Amino acid sequence: MSANPRNTSGQQSFEILQSMIQEYFDGLYYADTEKLRRIFHRDTVLKAPGLRRTRDEWLEQVANRPVPSEVGSPYGFRLISLEVVQDQAMAKVECPLFDFSYVDFLGFLRENGQWMIVSKMYVDTKAEQH
Repeated sequence: MSANPRNTSGQQSFEILQSMIQEYFDGLYYADTEKLRRIFHRDTVLKAPGLRRTRDEWLEQVANRPVPSEVGSPYGFRLISLEVVQDQAMAKVECPLFDFSYVDFLGFLRENGQWMIVSKMYVDTKAEQH
């Protein structure tokens, strides 16, 4: 994991972002759409090769799919890296869900003193590449 906070507020931002990433992992694992709604900006678009969804479309899918914690899926989420530059940050995370092995890039912005996820790109690394 890489970070180079140069001051106390930088370290504080890093800790806040790590906490938000943990909330993201928990929200996915427990299908807690309210937790996910709190950390994703309302105009976020989630992007994967050939697929675009709004935050609300994605949350509806999370709410209507099996719940990983209830079907015995292992909790294998992992923060790979986190880069913070002033009021922006990028996290690379590993999110194994069901039979998928996702790697997500989460983009964060701090606006009006509050960090939010403003972008998500993801790919299933198990899927056959074309």
